[in-house]
Amino acid sequence: MVFLLMIGAGACLLLSRMVWEAFLNRVIKHELAFPDFPSTLREISIFFISDVHRRTISNKIIADVSGKADFVVIGGDLTEKGVPIHRVRANLEKLKMLGPVYFVWGNNDYEGDYHELDAVLLESGVKILDNTAVIFESEQGEKISLLGVDDLNQQRDRIDLALMDAEEDSFKILACHYPNIAEKILPEHKIRLVLSGHTHGGQIHLLGYSPYERGSIKKQKHTTLLISNGYGTTAVPLRLGAPAECHLVTIRNTR
Repeated sequence: MVFLLMIGAGACLLLSRMVWEAFLNRVIKHELAFPDFPSTLREISIFFISDVHRRTISNKIIADVSGKADFVVIGGDLTEKGVPIHRVRANLEKLKMLGPVYFVWGNNDYEGDYHELDAVLLESGVKILDNTAVIFESEQGEKISLLGVDDLNQQRDRIDLALMDAEEDSFKILACHYPNIAEKILPEHKIRLVLSGHTHGGQIHLLGYSPYERGSIKKQKHTTLLISNGYGTTAVPLRLGAPAECHLVTIRNTR
């Protein structure tokens, strides 16, 4: 009997831990330096959030990041089938408090009425980066290009079109829901940083194992890749070993 009670208590503690990890409101801060980052821009800070799914973005996140981000990038799966559109609108209104908002499509964004989602994004003043780019320029004429590609899972991604929209000699950052977009990046693309999510960092690691590795920043052959654990969950609202997160990424010149 005592043994069974101990097992039950352990299971309850584990479940509590999994719920706690799933609903954390962590902002992970990263500082990255590149030799070719425009020195006249000094630095930029990007708030990156992916895989919101069914969550309501916490006011704590907004308070933590307020005044610190130059713009916001939503890395896909802002929503999924069954999420009320008023929740999506509310999340967008919160993110807009931090700065201009840019969005790339994820696979779950296409599950529901994606035409309605597209309309809400446009009404909210969110720029959709679907195989296109936006350009930021310093007073001295140095430029940063933020590129975004559409859903890779449906073969909608076109890096070539996004590059055509970018400035050739600019510092290039690519947002894509899927981290394996890095496999399509060539040296001549000169994409220095990729922001991605999708994997949820494995979401649940049992005995240290999961089909996907935890989120991280990796130096790849032709770029640097940020993979986020993501903010929300899929299937079950539980996490273990891959706690919920979003990111404040500050980029500057190495000098």
